[in-house]
Amino acid sequence: MSARYVRALALGLDPAWRRLDAARRRSTAVSFLEALAPGEGVVTETYSLIGLKPGIDLLVWQLAGSVDALEEESARLLRSGLGRWMAVRESFTGLVGDSQYVVRPTSQEQSLFEGERSRYLIVYPFTKSTEWYLTSREVRQGSMNEHMRVGHAYPQVRQLLAYSFGLDDQDFLVAYETDDLPAFSALVRDLRATDGRRSTVRDTPILLGVHRPAPEIVELLGASGADED
Repeated sequence: MSARYVRALALGLDPAWRRLDAARRRSTAVSFLEALAPGEGVVTETYSLIGLKPGIDLLVWQLAGSVDALEEESARLLRSGLGRWMAVRESFTGLVGDSQYVVRPTSQEQSLFEGERSRYLIVYPFTKSTEWYLTSREVRQGSMNEHMRVGHAYPQVRQLLAYSFGLDDQDFLVAYETDDLPAFSALVRDLRATDGRRSTVRDTPILLGVHRPAPEIVELLGASGADED
């Protein structure tokens, strides 16, 4: 199977854009939406973070066969209309692959670009300690078995784990998809009490996005709102 790269691109809008006249906001939004249409071989989903994370308004969640394709998508987006009023606040990249700890993946794992999208996407970078990697395979497997048992108790939450070793600052890019945020919060709480938590070095920032079509998001941002004094 060819390589598959996943990327979470978090963009923040310059507040000055909202003070442009309505016609200018509409025109910049149109060109931005045209640029956001994914290129060949790229899967794109959009999520709103308006008011949910300081400085971030839009999360572009993409899957592609190469990092080059993701880079080209970013360049096209940021030089177009509304994109020129946005800044990259966070960007996490990873390589989708089989887990060494999972013998038979379930429908919960690595399914975030297939089927119907859930309402919410939660993404964050994840890094483990040096001690974790120097521990024996048997000990690590036991810890991961506990982690997976907890996760399987919440079938309404799906997960994707992408490898970022050598590609980004974190070890992994972790993403969860669900329609049930209380269940997800309970899952995270339960995972905090597992042995694997001892090896966690970094698992922030956590980005929570609401799945919306891109035109709906730019409308929420104010693309066609009437001018106000």
